[in-house]
Amino acid sequence: MNHSTRRKESLGSRVFSIANATLLILIALACLLPFVNIIASSFATTQEVIAKKFILFPTTFSLDAYRYILSTPTIFKGLGVSISVTIVGTIVSMILTALMAYGLSRRYLPLRNTINFIVVFSMLFSGGMIPTFLVVKSVGLINSYWSLVFPVAINAFNMIIMRNFFQALPDSLEESAKIDGSNDFGIFLKIMLPLALPSIATISLFYAVAYWNTYMNAILYINDSVKWPIQVLLRQIVIVSSGMQAEGTSVDIVPPAQTIKMAVIVVATVPMLIAYPFVQKHFTKGALMGAVKG
Repeated sequence: MNHSTRRKESLGSRVFSIANATLLILIALACLLPFVNIIASSFATTQEVIAKKFILFPTTFSLDAYRYILSTPTIFKGLGVSISVTIVGTIVSMILTALMAYGLSRRYLPLRNTINFIVVFSMLFSGGMIPTFLVVKSVGLINSYWSLVFPVAINAFNMIIMRNFFQALPDSLEESAKIDGSNDFGIFLKIMLPLALPSIATISLFYAVAYWNTYMNAILYINDSVKWPIQVLLRQIVIVSSGMQAEGTSVDIVPPAQTIKMAVIVVATVPMLIAYPFVQKHFTKGALMGAVKG
């Protein structure tokens, strides 16, 4: 009887595993196929893009869309701006976020609950676009690369995740370090930060993606087209490919607008796809450890 029940349970478990794996594969394909279609369409010829609505493997490879995008030196300038803003912005944001998160994770910090309330309140309510623009203008950051960094230097959600991560660490670590004569800053640098590497890697990826995708802030605060990041320049390229006039791009043959759009998506996405595998092993651990304990 027991042996039969075990066999039935084993069979049911296998059926569940197969069904679960099948469902997950279908979901993964549903997420992957559109991106494969985008990549394939960016390499397809004009005739194939017009003739087919969905392409997984182009019959003839064409680099016309990428030649068009890379036909102007301003695109490389935009890439340089985006890479610089992403690297500098991520470093600045991580320093400020880590310092604030560690301070708010200490239960003996004066006015800790009040500051935490203000942080949570800022997640729900903000001044809005115009007041933020007036603040940025009043401090002289208009047309400066720092206008893409300082207004979004600390994300409240990311800070809370890191704060919860620090709170989950045993208090005995801090107490032992103080007994050995270490100060608060030394404890933060030598003990807490090394233990928080999974959280740092995860939140760094969040910040890097946000800075790389900077668009609206660049439109609002950067007036000089030479200082535009890649996202704004790619939008201009799409406008040009659609038959409208934009600054800094001129070619003799314009590929179909749809192909240009696909190539633009690939160019804007690939750098983050390259960076993701380096932090993937920390991603789940860092996000969960900072989210499950408040």
